[in-house]
Amino acid sequence: MPRQDRLPPMQTLSVFESAARLASFTAAARELGSTQPAVSQRVVQLETDLGTPLFERGHRGVTLTADGERLFEAVRQSLDAIRVATGDIRTRRATGSLTLLTDFGFATYWLMPRLARLKHSMPDVSVKIVTSQQGFDPHRDHADVAIAFGDGDWAPCTSTRLFPEEVTPVCSPAFAAAHPGIVHAGDLAHLPLLHVQPTEPERWLAWDSWFAALGIERRANTDGMTFNSYALVIHAALMNQGVALGWTPLVDELVATGQLVRLLDQPVVTARGYFLVCPLARPEAAAVPLFRRWLFDECRALAA
Repeated sequence: MPRQDRLPPMQTLSVFESAARLASFTAAARELGSTQPAVSQRVVQLETDLGTPLFERGHRGVTLTADGERLFEAVRQSLDAIRVATGDIRTRRATGSLTLLTDFGFATYWLMPRLARLKHSMPDVSVKIVTSQQGFDPHRDHADVAIAFGDGDWAPCTSTRLFPEEVTPVCSPAFAAAHPGIVHAGDLAHLPLLHVQPTEPERWLAWDSWFAALGIERRANTDGMTFNSYALVIHAALMNQGVALGWTPLVDELVATGQLVRLLDQPVVTARGYFLVCPLARPEAAAVPLFRRWLFDECRALAA
């Protein structure tokens, strides 16, 4: 014996709702892109399934029976709830979500202080930030956009330079006060230096490369520490442990607030830098243009 609470076919309910609301099989057929006999057939199918007439047929149209009124109210409320839910989903999907991949240093020191402005600019977008120290690989990493450090070549992706690699030694104010008389880059050679774990080939400027770019041959100095994360390097500098290489714009906020100072005004600039990288192998997420506009506005404000 079939269950008494089983649902009728959804197509018959949709046809019934239209016919009941319009009080006409012909008008319902027009609304549904169907024919009057097809609508009548669906209604008869529903009446047979329920075992009761739902309409009183007349020359001037149809009117609902008591059972028809009860069913129409239930179906109308249900379809209204479905319309609200699907409309909300479509609205959110219109901007949807955004997955951003970047390195831990950029996320910590540039992106995090600007998160409130990002959310204000994209209030309906769910933003997911993924960090990786391995560098962006379009064949391995799956993200809507990436802010990646390198030489700009992430084929087959498109890339737009945001910031060049511009590096200046930084330390805490207390460390600078304890080591006065730093005038030339060579004066740093005997100070405790804070290193990011090197890569092969070199993906970012190391102390040896910084000295070499300024024509200084540095003798081996073991009075320093090496970390596998730039965030740890900066934290060690904040804790008065030595001198770190400060990448613009990552350390700009820390310098502006007085937590770090630039020991020298001798930046080294390379051809590398931070780039906005957009994969081509997938349809662009709807939120990407919003994020791109916000990002470029932030970069222009920083340059100004």
